[in-house]
Amino acid sequence: MSAEPAASVSDGLFDALPDGVVIADADGIVTTVNEQARRLLGSAVEVGRPLSEVMALQDQESCDWYASNKPYEGLGSRVGLTEQAWLTTEGTEVLVTGRINRVRRFGPVESVALVIRSGRGRARLDRDRSDLVATVAHELRSPLTGVKGFVGTLLSKWERLNDEQKKLMLTTVHADSERLSRLITELLDVARIDTGRLPLYPRDVDTQTLVERCVESVRAGTTRTIESSYAEPVPSVFADPDKLSQVVTNVVDNAIRHGEGVVRVSVEGTTEPFPGVLIRVDDEGEGIDEAIRARVFTKFWKHGVRGGTGLGMYIVHGLARVHGGEVLIADSDSGGARLEIRWPSDDRR
Repeated sequence: MSAEPAASVSDGLFDALPDGVVIADADGIVTTVNEQARRLLGSAVEVGRPLSEVMALQDQESCDWYASNKPYEGLGSRVGLTEQAWLTTEGTEVLVTGRINRVRRFGPVESVALVIRSGRGRARLDRDRSDLVATVAHELRSPLTGVKGFVGTLLSKWERLNDEQKKLMLTTVHADSERLSRLITELLDVARIDTGRLPLYPRDVDTQTLVERCVESVRAGTTRTIESSYAEPVPSVFADPDKLSQVVTNVVDNAIRHGEGVVRVSVEGTTEPFPGVLIRVDDEGEGIDEAIRARVFTKFWKHGVRGGTGLGMYIVHGLARVHGGEVLIADSDSGGARLEIRWPSDDRR
């Protein structure tokens, strides 16, 4: 009487799992199949059928899963099946891993338990890697071509070039090399943010001095007007000064590149959602549509025709987050874009 409820509870637990589960007994007959396994492998997958029929999967070379893995054969010390990608009869990719359970070490197989999950997650990672390679290749090609061309010209025609021509070429090479350096730095930052290995050296920082230094740096490289204002008193913040400078500079530079008109930077103390400072950067452009604001902080996101790697705002968001702060997008009073950097005064990591 007690066996049926136990089996029911067990089946319910398996059905609650996000991955497919298939378990076969010592004779290779399937004893357990959950709902996710049926969705991935097909509705015909049922208890009581041979494992070789239930796992009707093939690889890109039409090799059969069961014949390739032979879960009931091989070395008596084998206890696991490494994760492999296989295709269902409908051509959908699934990832299969498993465990071979034995009565005793080197003994006969008692059961085989398999976990099947959708390959969409891996496909998404593959697309991210492809996007990364494509972005790096695209961003490297242009400056490297310029550096190679100008250096080659300087080497071959040095005596025939006047000083102004040489200076122009070397200035261009210098600018392209700085662009390459920035790209490499961005890629390293992305990798460190993703892995949680970003080195931080936080301390109390004079907010107004740091922000004004960032504003002056961007102002020196543009003809656009950048105004800054500070609501006294401006509290200090707890931050790695290099990382906070990177965030502020990137946001102000982003307003210059993608916005229009005057860029206004304002800083004031705040108590919500935590004690710290609120740094607003406003422009007079078209703004950022509310429907796409969440995507601005994703990797490789680009909008408009003004280029870029698509990594800057992802890094800004990641640097703020690891400090316990946040970056939000709103509308400026002029109808353009407003980016709000909320940075804590205390250690909120």
